[in-house]
Amino acid sequence: MAMYGQGKTRGQVAILNIDAAINQACAAILLNQSACTNFVFQQLLLRYNTIRNLSNEGSQKNLNAGIIRSISLPLPEITEQKKIVEILSTWDTAIEKTERLIAVKETRFSWLIESLIKDQCDGWPHLKAKKIFNSISEKNYPNEPLLSVTQDRGVIPRDMLEGRVMSPEGSTGTYKLIQQGDFVISLRSFQGGIEYSNYRGIISPAYTVLRRKIAIYDDFFRHFFKTGLFISKYLRIAVIGIRDGKQISIPDFMTIKIPCPPIEEQKRIASILNTARQEIDLHKKQLAALQKQKRGLMQKLLTGKIRLKGEN
Repeated sequence: MAMYGQGKTRGQVAILNIDAAINQACAAILLNQSACTNFVFQQLLLRYNTIRNLSNEGSQKNLNAGIIRSISLPLPEITEQKKIVEILSTWDTAIEKTERLIAVKETRFSWLIESLIKDQCDGWPHLKAKKIFNSISEKNYPNEPLLSVTQDRGVIPRDMLEGRVMSPEGSTGTYKLIQQGDFVISLRSFQGGIEYSNYRGIISPAYTVLRRKIAIYDDFFRHFFKTGLFISKYLRIAVIGIRDGKQISIPDFMTIKIPCPPIEEQKRIASILNTARQEIDLHKKQLAALQKQKRGLMQKLLTGKIRLKGEN
């Protein structure tokens, strides 16, 4: 079990499959014959958040051997432990297969980006960003829904965010209006590219809204603006500052020459990439469903709400 770490590391647990040595950042948990290794592993996975909250007080919250020894786990007879593990392992196998499939599909998507865009873009016409987009700053729309700019889901309504979301203090009159089909340069665009909005609403004035001024196929640029090629070759020209102070210079961005293939070519490429991305998204939904099902089983089987008795 990992004892240190301020992110997700602290409290994580794994099964060691080889003889090894560990340093002070980890604790080795040795089991006696009354405990099944995989059963205890599942118990510790179930209690991950609770275990993290047991950490020492102080500037750096850590676990220690004493805290880990104090963790109490329900322990039925070894035969019941093994039955529970057998059931949960069915979901683990399905989850692992789905994760591998997603990885394969993601690799294929990267290959498609390489072959359809990277290998072709030097031969396409290039236009300055200011020829393709206008920088829009429409304000005083306080009754429009609040949107959030994310690197993995684009621009989405705030109520779609997980966890606690801070509401803005005071008036939102200075917030910028964004419409469906607009692009956004965010504070972290130098890392994750430019985001796309499928929604109308308002976003923080810290963002830059880009609205097309010529005929383009949105989905082509939605994919292109998230590629490593765009971020490393084109967008980096407009990056100013260093380390945590990095940001995109909008005047510099507007002078960047961006590949702009004929619109029919944009549609063809976007269609292929959309299909590939939809396959990945479908498998991710399947993965989320499997993970939810397993969590439900864990809550019932590992807490004793459902007991497994009798012969196999």
